[in-house]
Amino acid sequence: MDRNQAIGFGLIAVLLLAYSFFFSSPEEPARQAVQETAKVEQLQTPVAPAAEDSLTRANRAAALGAFGAAATGEASTTTLENENIRVTFNTKGGQVEEVLLKNYKTYLGEPLILFDSESSNTDVTFNTSEGKTVKLSDLYFTASEVTEVAAEDKSGKTITFRASLGNGQHINQVYTLYNDNFLLGYKLDFEGLDQQVAGSNLVFTWDDNLKQLERDLKQNRAKSTINFATVEDGYDHLSISEEKETVALEEPVKWVANKQNFFTAGIIAGSQFSGARLTSTVDPADTTMVKMLSSEILIPAQDVVSGNGGEFVFYFGPNDYKILKHIGHDFDKNLDLGWGIFSYVNKWIIIPAFDFLENYIASYGIIIILLVLYIKTILFPLTYKSYLSMAKMKVLKPEIDAIKERNEGDMQKTQVETMKLYQEMGVNPLSGCIPMLLQIPILFAMFNFFPNSIELRQEAFLWADDLSTYDVFMRLPFTIPFYGDHVSMFTLLMTASTILYTWSNNQINSQMQGPMKFYSYLMPVIFMFVLNSFPAGLSFYYFVSNIVTFGQQAGIRYFVDETKIRTRLEENKEKRKEKKPKGGPSFTERMQEAMRQAQEREQQKRSKTKK
Repeated sequence: MDRNQAIGFGLIAVLLLAYSFFFSSPEEPARQAVQETAKVEQLQTPVAPAAEDSLTRANRAAALGAFGAAATGEASTTTLENENIRVTFNTKGGQVEEVLLKNYKTYLGEPLILFDSESSNTDVTFNTSEGKTVKLSDLYFTASEVTEVAAEDKSGKTITFRASLGNGQHINQVYTLYNDNFLLGYKLDFEGLDQQVAGSNLVFTWDDNLKQLERDLKQNRAKSTINFATVEDGYDHLSISEEKETVALEEPVKWVANKQNFFTAGIIAGSQFSGARLTSTVDPADTTMVKMLSSEILIPAQDVVSGNGGEFVFYFGPNDYKILKHIGHDFDKNLDLGWGIFSYVNKWIIIPAFDFLENYIASYGIIIILLVLYIKTILFPLTYKSYLSMAKMKVLKPEIDAIKERNEGDMQKTQVETMKLYQEMGVNPLSGCIPMLLQIPILFAMFNFFPNSIELRQEAFLWADDLSTYDVFMRLPFTIPFYGDHVSMFTLLMTASTILYTWSNNQINSQMQGPMKFYSYLMPVIFMFVLNSFPAGLSFYYFVSNIVTFGQQAGIRYFVDETKIRTRLEENKEKRKEKKPKGGPSFTERMQEAMRQAQEREQQKRSKTKK
């Protein structure tokens, strides 16, 4: 700020002070003070619920029929907690009101409340033999004392909510919060009410307006949906791309889960649910909410009124493979590790190595570097074989150029003679591609591992505040189509290293010419646009991976003598002349014969055209 700007701002401040002193009403400060006092009093004074007259209570009790005895009472809350979560219950309905995950924060640094009464609610609805429809939220329950539960495999704290209906009839809801995990046991028991409940099913409803827990709303939405598992077919899910989707399941269901990017809230049946109706809705223009997930799940009435009680388990916790894999019934599919072989690569190779490094190293950036070295060590034989194949092709480049020049643009003849040269020298042109193909499962496995790894969530490294989402090195004053409104430095480094790696390969690969060479440099630029909004951990991994690969190739090039390779190829050529072929033709010979036949057919067509 220069001297003139400072004087200007000073004059503006003086004018504002003069205006407020001479033109404001003398009563204004007092009135503002009264208003502020009233606001404070309003916040501090609890709002008493509207008083109900006896007629209103009588009408509500009559509407519930035999369950009207539990229609009145006082609402209060009580909690169960362990070292991981705190669950709050309300005696009105006896349902879960809030779930706090103690060891996690939102992207704004606020306590992470996965479930609360403002955005989420659960309820159980059933029909009575009197033709009434009753919800548990219509009834008042009495909470028991919290007691300790000890068992060989599970221990924790339990609380019972009871609605007494008279004549030895009760509705009991028993919750058990187990130690050292994120599971909440739930038992629903209609004691002595087998004649009062009509219909074959109760309906458990769950409406969940997902709150934004991560910085990137787009990614948050892309990772949020309803997952479920049927008894017969196992895991499935609603689409993440549809603005609204509804699925009606008429077959037995094992569990239903509201899955987000890094956290899941779900319910698992002890036996099975009779069916479910699941709906996912999203408004792309609404930035205040991620998605609206609604479930109507059918609970077999016989399980609840039989005296044994219907048993279920709630899960409120992170999408952490170490935790989810112990729940069973494909519940670990709430963590998206990819499909098929990519999932197995993550489970058997990546996650064990990552967990091992996590036990000894605090910095996740260093862990990623060591993970790259681990993977590159495993893949080094393939890298060496691929380089050796390209080196052989480079050695043969003079002969290949001579064939091209001799045939003057006749592609078919050039290909036939080139394949013959490969056969004579004992070179397989595909031997360099196969090692690269074998590395693809690990390449794609990383695309699922990093965006879904909760270990990287809110972990900083260098300029990145959170390795689980994109790093913002610089904000742009405008949005670039397909790129975004920010610059990810890790993505730029990855792009630059990929171009360097491509250039290094092109120095060796003699077949990379013309358009192919151009596209080999274009692809890294395209990926720069695609990956600009991907997690910083993924971009950093590929950057380090490119640097390590470049270093490996430099080391291999130093030790591999192209003169010796040429000598070995000449020896192969002499041996093949002396050695009589056994068995059927080789792959190269079959390719050569196919090219020769194609060339003959083409020549025949040309001859007929001339005639």
